[in-house]
Amino acid sequence: MKLAIIMIIFAVVIAFGNSIIDYIRLKDEVLKNNQFQVHQIEETINYSLRSIEKAYFIFDENTESRMKASTQHLLALYESNPSFEEWDFNDLKEMLGVDIYIINEQNVITHSSFDEDIGLDFSSCCAKLAKVLDERRMSGEFFADGMDIEQQTGKIKKYSYMATPDKKFLVELGYTLQDGVIFHEFNFLNVINELEQRYHAIDEINVLNMGGYSLGTPVKEKNLTMERREAFEKTLKTQRTSELKVDNTIYRYVPYVSDFDQSSTKNKVIEITYNQNELQSILGKNLQTFLVQLVIVLIATIFISLIISKWVSRPMYLAFHDSLTGLKNRAAFDDILQKQLAENKEGIALVIIDIDNFKCINDTLGHDAGDHFLKTVAEKIQRIVRKEDITIRLGGDEFVLIMPSATKQLAGEVAEEIIQVIKGVAEDLQLPTGQVTASVGIALSLEHGNDPEVLYKKADLALYASKERGKNTVHIYHEGSNTTI
Repeated sequence: MKLAIIMIIFAVVIAFGNSIIDYIRLKDEVLKNNQFQVHQIEETINYSLRSIEKAYFIFDENTESRMKASTQHLLALYESNPSFEEWDFNDLKEMLGVDIYIINEQNVITHSSFDEDIGLDFSSCCAKLAKVLDERRMSGEFFADGMDIEQQTGKIKKYSYMATPDKKFLVELGYTLQDGVIFHEFNFLNVINELEQRYHAIDEINVLNMGGYSLGTPVKEKNLTMERREAFEKTLKTQRTSELKVDNTIYRYVPYVSDFDQSSTKNKVIEITYNQNELQSILGKNLQTFLVQLVIVLIATIFISLIISKWVSRPMYLAFHDSLTGLKNRAAFDDILQKQLAENKEGIALVIIDIDNFKCINDTLGHDAGDHFLKTVAEKIQRIVRKEDITIRLGGDEFVLIMPSATKQLAGEVAEEIIQVIKGVAEDLQLPTGQVTASVGIALSLEHGNDPEVLYKKADLALYASKERGKNTVHIYHEGSNTTI
């Protein structure tokens, strides 16, 4: 049973360990695949943004020149007529092909060809842009940005800025990029939509300008929460990817720096919002599979362990037990005796029992009767002795009894009782009275020595004396002579 338990524990530990390692490995692979998917999406959006900016850089060089020329035309008009109230902004838009915005010193749009933006206060909505506008107003130079957002509509436009000679106003022009061929061919918004449709874990993808507004979406429809804005600002400032987890949703912010736009719109942030529902579903299924496999493995290992332990334990048992009587055998005797002598400070009694004339049973009744006689004797002795006493069959017709903490008187009384029992078993076989008896020799460790070999030799001398003096008797070794009591 001990062997079986040890093997089961060992097998369970190995099986459980292997299963845990496999589960962790599989979980890591799922997580890595999930992260790889997110990184692939990042790369796709980066590539899409770079592609459209490169296309504008190569094929649309004249747009900035036209916007600069249009700005010069408006500045000349301002010198001749500084009253914007008298300007016809719709006609100017038709003539120049751009939206026109007049921004005062407080960074508020006072006049525009796009009525919805009149009254827009950049100091309130867009502090970063307001600071840039102040710098540009003071410099008096012409500035053209890359892709940016029209806040009211979400349209992607290209904006330019230049201050009036008196520095009181900024003339802003807005050129719609989404209507052009280049944007149609390299539309990154379509790429984003395809990615959102293709990957179920992706909730939303946004390309945010420096103000945190999503390109292609009106500002009023999509504003960052306080937590998301903090993560966005951190990424924009450090130019390092950051993540924010809210419940089961993860917001990933990836910095984007344009290679072709050197203006204030150079820096953007890609926001990828994804959930872990699919990931948790996969991990849940893997966990179920792991538990089922673990149960199967545990049952199999326990079953195999029981079989193996049974195969192994039988020869191990026979190596230290007598196959006929089930008692411990000579192979176990030395270890048991040495252990008992070491552990019992009160001493032990070593009793050697030898069957007298046992050969006549085999000769008269056969070996089966002899085996039956020995088994019966072993059972009878086991009933007589105390629970702590150990009965051993040394071989043939010889038995040994190790009695911990036994006095000389107790050992003698038990030996006398054993002689009577053996006599009774012989009578049950209807053997002639006195033909089959038992001789017993006893040695005591406290009196005769604590050495196993010496103690056994002295008990054997006592047994020899018992046989020499007529058999069917008990003798206890007497120290100091070769005679016994």
